[in-house]
Amino acid sequence: MREAIHSIIVAFSEILKWKSIKLALISGIIVTALWSFIGYSLWDNIMLLSSKIIEYIPFSMIRSNGATMLSVFLWFQLVLITFALIYAFFGNFILRALSKEKYSSFTFITIAISAVFWGIVWFFAGDYIYNQFLKLLTWLPFETLQKGLAFIVGVYIIYTAIIITLLFITSIFSEPILKMIEENYFESSNIRKGNMFKSIGYTIKDSIIFLILSTLLFPLLFVPGVNLIVQLMLWSWLVKDTISFDALSLVDKNLDKTFIKEHRVGIYTISLATVLFYLVPILNIFGAIFGEIAMYHYFRSLKEHNK
Repeated sequence: MREAIHSIIVAFSEILKWKSIKLALISGIIVTALWSFIGYSLWDNIMLLSSKIIEYIPFSMIRSNGATMLSVFLWFQLVLITFALIYAFFGNFILRALSKEKYSSFTFITIAISAVFWGIVWFFAGDYIYNQFLKLLTWLPFETLQKGLAFIVGVYIIYTAIIITLLFITSIFSEPILKMIEENYFESSNIRKGNMFKSIGYTIKDSIIFLILSTLLFPLLFVPGVNLIVQLMLWSWLVKDTISFDALSLVDKNLDKTFIKEHRVGIYTISLATVLFYLVPILNIFGAIFGEIAMYHYFRSLKEHNK
């Protein structure tokens, strides 16, 4: 467990470096733009699908817990707006005052602080915001409410597609990504050649299971508290096998699933830390890279320790 915590700290320090941020931004912007275009082109079909899903949810649950979804969606938007405003008014000054390395770290920290700030606001004013949305949903006719929540579900579908795609891309390029940190933390640089096709197989399998479980457990996403736990469990399932196999295949061919089973507490800890990135807009693009780095460092540390 100690190695897992240390690996998480190492991964945090690595994703604050310019090389990692540049890689995450390039892949994140391209993937987000791609799925935004797909979402725009197929939006009517996505709305039709999300409306069909909403039809199976009782109206009382939609009205009550729909207020929670709208509250979370508002928090999501405020984090983005706050980040944009900071850079709109202070971006040039910050760029002149900081080096490229510190500027990239400042970007990451600004997003995190924005999310924490609005999280604190929601902690103290969450009940009031929820009640206001509940009143609004009570006044609206069911068709309008249904369309409004179908819109949020549609955005959620696209957001999930972005996360899965970034996981695929990071898995495919895990070897060059992890080579960036190899020499910084270990005396011998002996990163192995990974099995890309097998890694993709794990990702495809887990993505299919993730989509099936998400569909079956979708009504629980309307239950406050439970929805967060369910979402974290689903995302953890999605990333665990992929980042574990990627790291394992690059560390030692003699390490197998028995090794993973023996260290499952550390693996689940790193997986949970990884999916926490998915809860914050913009930071979600760092999740897969963070997970790959933390898991690889964890396995390498265990191997070095057991020599």
